[in-house]
Amino acid sequence: MCACCKPRWENEGNSSSPSKARKTERDVGNAGRMSQSSKNDQPWTFILIQDRERLQAVSGCGTYAGHIAEAAFAVVLVDHNNWSFDIGQAAAYLQLAAWDLGVSSCLAYFGSQDQLKDLLGIPVEASVEIGISFGYSAEQPRAVRKSGRKALEEIVRKEHW
Repeated sequence: MCACCKPRWENEGNSSSPSKARKTERDVGNAGRMSQSSKNDQPWTFILIQDRERLQAVSGCGTYAGHIAEAAFAVVLVDHNNWSFDIGQAAAYLQLAAWDLGVSSCLAYFGSQDQLKDLLGIPVEASVEIGISFGYSAEQPRAVRKSGRKALEEIVRKEHW
C-alpha cells in the first residue's frame, strides 16, 4: 500500500471530519471538471468511491491499484474518447487540487478494465485505465529535498535547441 494514502479522516479528532471530507471530495472533483480538454469536450466521467467494500473491490482490478483499498476515497476516471492527453490533464488537476487542500494522492493503473467496468457499471465502449486514491499522509510533511529530477536548465531550451 502507498503509505501516503492511508485514510486519516477519522483520526483528525474533529467532529466536522465527515463534512470536511465531503467538501474536500467536491473541491477535488470540481478541479477535475475544470481541466482543459481538446475542443472543451470534457470527455470524462469521474466515479467517486467512498464505500470501504467497494474501495477494496476496485483495488483488485489492477496490479498497481492495491493502495485504493485503504484510501479515504478514490476517483476512477472514465475516458469517453480514448484520448489519453485529456484524461491525463483531468488526473493532474484532481491531484493538484488535492495537494493544495493538504490531501495526498496516488495514481493507480487498472489492467483489468472488463472487471472494473462490470463492478462499476461502466459502458463497454468507455476506457478506464486510471484511478486515484486520496487521503491524508501517514507521515509528517518533510522538507523538500533533491528528488533526482533533472535541473530545469537541462530540459528547457530558449528559442532553439
